Amino acid sequence: MRRFLVGILVSLAIPALADQVALKNGDHLTGSITKSDGKTLVLKTDYAGDLTIKFDAIQSLSSSGDLHVTASGKTAVGPVTTSGDQLEIATKTAGTVEAPISSVTVLRSPAEEAAYQKALHPGWAEGWAGGFNLGFALTAGNSETKNLNIGFNAVRTGFHDKLTLYETSIYSTTGKLALEPIPTQTTANSNAGGIRYDRDFVPRVFGFVSGDFFNNALQNLDLRYILGGGIGFHAIKTPNTTLDLLAGINYTHESFSDLVEPNPLPPPDNITYNKSDSTSALTVGDNFTHKMGKNSTLTQSFLLYPSFSQTNIAFPGDTPNNVHVLRGIFNIGTITKLNNWLGWQLSFTDVFDNHPLASTPPIERNDITLSTGLNFSFKR
Repeated sequence: MRRFLVGILVSLAIPALADQVALKNGDHLTGSITKSDGKTLVLKTDYAGDLTIKFDAIQSLSSSGDLHVTASGKTAVGPVTTSGDQLEIATKTAGTVEAPISSVTVLRSPAEEAAYQKALHPGWAEGWAGGFNLGFALTAGNSETKNLNIGFNAVRTGFHDKLTLYETSIYSTTGKLALEPIPTQTTANSNAGGIRYDRDFVPRVFGFVSGDFFNNALQNLDLRYILGGGIGFHAIKTPNTTLDLLAGINYTHESFSDLVEPNPLPPPDNITYNKSDSTSALTVGDNFTHKMGKNSTLTQSFLLYPSFSQTNIAFPGDTPNNVHVLRGIFNIGTITKLNNWLGWQLSFTDVFDNHPLASTPPIERNDITLSTGLNFSFKR
């Protein structure tokens, strides 16, 4: 009998310890209030998981524990109840504080508040999301080729800033062509990587600094680095779509080695030479991201670097040919998730230089890479 009475008392006490939400249609819900943005309220329940309720459909509510409340720009902490169109917060230091329900912009449980504060000031090892790309192709028989492309991207997003890292490499060889064995030749060997940091000044405007680094063995490009900075504008910023417009200035330095002078004479009578150059230029472009449905994401970026000054692009001994150099980088790609950590990626990159250095064989203006393969995603 005693155990029976204790069971009844416990069962009666459980609803009293739960948060209560009464709706205007007469329904009553119990659970734990998780968060609200003043438009919807999330109630965690044992019987239906998380319930999202329209805030204007609520007749009254009460919490058994503390909630962090922001209303009319002021914040208070304590158990919450409603009285008519007023929200009452029983604070420990200032007594009961009242605010119009219509002025409430934030309700958070202690756990949600802790997560929010952590998001404002994440550690450098926290808040990262990204993935590794891997593609490999092999042919045998009429031709013998090997192709490997790898990539890495990571984004650390804070409340007011963002840090982006990326790296891509492609390497391929061939050792047989049309049934004729040939000495193994490298047909592609290029690397690119970079870093960019964004910091919001106001909700729509941000500043950025960046560094991009390139190497291409077949172009005899030892290193090209572009160091820049400027301002950006969040033209579109929604959960599914972002579009950032960028403008700034940069410093570009590049060095080449063992370039072959265009010359009708065969090696070794023609001349090889090295070349390095530095210039300052504008930076203009955009970054675009769009979630296509539940599992696919499209990313696109375009950066253009028109130089301020003229550059001598002639090889040694030739008549100077000063021109304005225009470089650009265009990227577009998709990632389609196969599960939580594995996906399929497809990417296209074009690195453009309107006046490449004179060399034999000639250096093309466009250096295009198309790659596809697996994507291994991570989130920390």
